[in-house]
Amino acid sequence: MNNLIYLLSEAADSEVNSEPTLNDAVQDLVNEPEAAIGNIGEFFGTLWQNFLNAIPSIILAIVVLIVGLILSKLAVKLMSKGLSKTKLEVTVVKFTTQIVKIVLYVLVLTVVLSILGIPSTSIITVIGTAGVAIGLALQNSLSNVAGGFLLMITKPFKIGDYIVTNGVEGVVSQISILHTRLDSVTNQAIFVPNGLAVNATIINNSGNDTRRVDLSLSISYDTDFDKAQKVITDVIKAHKLVDKSLPIDVRMEKHGESAIVITARSWCKTGDYWTVYFDLTEQIRKAFIENDIEIPYRQLDIHIDNADNYAKT
Repeated sequence: MNNLIYLLSEAADSEVNSEPTLNDAVQDLVNEPEAAIGNIGEFFGTLWQNFLNAIPSIILAIVVLIVGLILSKLAVKLMSKGLSKTKLEVTVVKFTTQIVKIVLYVLVLTVVLSILGIPSTSIITVIGTAGVAIGLALQNSLSNVAGGFLLMITKPFKIGDYIVTNGVEGVVSQISILHTRLDSVTNQAIFVPNGLAVNATIINNSGNDTRRVDLSLSISYDTDFDKAQKVITDVIKAHKLVDKSLPIDVRMEKHGESAIVITARSWCKTGDYWTVYFDLTEQIRKAFIENDIEIPYRQLDIHIDNADNYAKT
C-alpha cells in the first residue's frame, strides 16, 4: 500500500514538473534561441494561414451583411407602403414597421455570425443571456416598450391628435417603441415615455369631431345686459364656422368685483376651434364698441363721509 502511494505521488510530481512554465520558456530562449524563434515563427505562420483560410468566410459574411441590410430596408419599405394602403391607422403602421425592422436586423446578424463559424446554439444562448441582462438593466425602458404596445391596443390617441398629458401638450407626430413625440404649438419636440403616457391622464382634444368654444366676457354694471346678450348672440350666429344645429348659450355667469361676467358657448368642428375662438373674441369686442357697450377695467371706488370734519381736523 505504501509503495502504491509513493508511485502515485511520484507520477503527480512528474506531471507537474512536465508542464511548461514561463521560466522554462525563457530558459529555452536563452539556451536554444534558434529553436525558440522557429517556434514563434511557426505560430505566426499558422495564425496567418488560418486567417487566409478564413478570408472566403469573412468576405461572404460581409457580403451577406450588406445584402441583408439592403433587403431588410427594402422589405420594411415595401411593408410600410403595403400597410399604408390598408385601413390601419398610421400609428399602428409606423409602430409595426419599427418592430419588424429590429427583428430583421437581428436575423441578419445571426446569419452573419453563423457564416463566421459561430454555432447557432451559441448565438441563441448569447442573445438570450444578453436579453435577460439588458432586461434587468433597463427595466424602465422595457416598461416603455410595454407601454407602446398598450398604446397600440387601447388607442387613446393617434398621430395627428392634439393631446395634453404629463404637464405637456402638442400634436402627436410619432409613437416609437420607447417614446411618444409631441410637437408643441411653438414647434418644440417633446418626448413622453410610453410608460408615463399609459399611466397618466390624457386629454385628447382631437378625440371628437366637434368641440365647444367657451368665451368669458365682461360688461359694465351700467350696461343693459339684454342688449349685450343680443349683440354677443348675433356675432356668434353670424360666424360661418359655428355649428348652428347645436345650442348657442349666452348667459350671465356671475357678478364680479368690477363687472358682470358673461359666458358665451357655441360649437364648431374640432379643426376650426382656435379659428372660431379668436374670431369671436375679436368680433365681439368690435361689436361692443360699435354698440356703446362698456368693457370695464378693474377699479376701486372710495367714498369719504364727513369730508368737512376731516378737513377741519
